[in-house]
Amino acid sequence: MTERHEAILYSFRRCPYAMRARLALAISRTACELREVKLSAKPPQLLEASPKGTVPVVVLPDGTVIDESIDIMRWALGRHDPEGWLERDDRDLIARNDGAFKHDLDRYKYPDRHDSDSLAHRESALGFLRELDQRLEAKGQLCGSARGLADMAIMPFVRQFAGVDREWFDALPLRHLKDWLAAHLASDLFGAIMIRPRPWIEGDAPIVFPGQGPGQFA
Repeated sequence: MTERHEAILYSFRRCPYAMRARLALAISRTACELREVKLSAKPPQLLEASPKGTVPVVVLPDGTVIDESIDIMRWALGRHDPEGWLERDDRDLIARNDGAFKHDLDRYKYPDRHDSDSLAHRESALGFLRELDQRLEAKGQLCGSARGLADMAIMPFVRQFAGVDREWFDALPLRHLKDWLAAHLASDLFGAIMIRPRPWIEGDAPIVFPGQGPGQFA
């Protein structure tokens, strides 16, 4: 049996939790074997590693499993943090994003699935976005003038919110938030993590993520 030297990352390209994990793995240059998951046909290897069946999941060479996205981010950055993202963290803000804001986002985006009042949850979520806009007005990022863990943990969820009704979102008076989102989406880093692998099946040639390239992403 060949010894495995890299972690395995089970991911889904459009999932915001998986996006933020890939952002931290990419910036830290933590090499993984990327396995794209088709959510309607989850591979048994994923379910064996993490029976809850959600992505992202990282399986380390020693068998250790990390199956919470924020834990993957902090693990990767703890190994190598070239931009000092861990210095620009806000655990409370991230918890509110993952809690109340994500609750509203799901019920805004998928009202049929949740039997919810989409517009009421959209309005509720706006309170959090307004707070982000105010924080961004000062220095351009959520915890200072440079991007950090808080920005990268929250941005994929704001992206998802914006995509539900783009015309309505673009008309919002949240200039700082919209500029922040647009800049991150246009970055080399975001482009690098949004590759389009086909769903993984056993026997596929490994896809090494992040790909070979410069150690810094603009």
